[in-house]
Amino acid sequence: MVQKEMLLIEELQTDEWWQDVTVPMLENVRKRLRSLVKLIEKSKRKAVYTDFEDLMGPEQVIDLPEFTSSDTFERFRDKARVFLREHLDHLAIHRLRTNQPLTPTDLAELERMLSESGVGSATDLTKAKETASGLGRFVRSLIGLDRAAAKSAFARFLNQQNASANQIEFINLIIDHLTNQGTMSPELLYESPFTDLHPLGVEGVFGAQAPALVDILEEIEHRAAG
Repeated sequence: MVQKEMLLIEELQTDEWWQDVTVPMLENVRKRLRSLVKLIEKSKRKAVYTDFEDLMGPEQVIDLPEFTSSDTFERFRDKARVFLREHLDHLAIHRLRTNQPLTPTDLAELERMLSESGVGSATDLTKAKETASGLGRFVRSLIGLDRAAAKSAFARFLNQQNASANQIEFINLIIDHLTNQGTMSPELLYESPFTDLHPLGVEGVFGAQAPALVDILEEIEHRAAG
């Protein structure tokens, strides 16, 4: 029982987890760890006593600009990454990881999971959709694309031609990027490290076959969008 929640227990012992903690986050922790309380040895339980009086001051408006800062959103991304990687076996997340098309139901389930987990606010989720052009792409950017699925996406393309060493290396660079980042803009095919193989990038390496390679990347993106 303890091992099942060990990742969460370890996260709770870091200062980063408690930054911008929310009530839903604490409630989620309470539900997940409440069954472990009985395992604490009674002899080690310590009573906690408080002796103070609440003081009520005058009402005032407090501005909290940090709740919309980029640092706050980055912390949301970090917490969402930890949460999502704890649930890689969830159907919708598994589909994203293995490059299977998402359905509207999958997207709704992803939003429900993130909302109820307490890792971020409704504002965070809205910003995630806007910055990544959709919740599916945002989630994929945090969990990456399964390497076998990435290889499979390009297997037919490579089999249709007698690929050179440069072309195989080029494809492997794409697979590395998708495995780590989950998504990839075709514009990156004209930047380093791809231009290290040829100054013209994808067109220099694949010539007339370059558009077909771009189509594969766009199809991978489309499947994450739902």
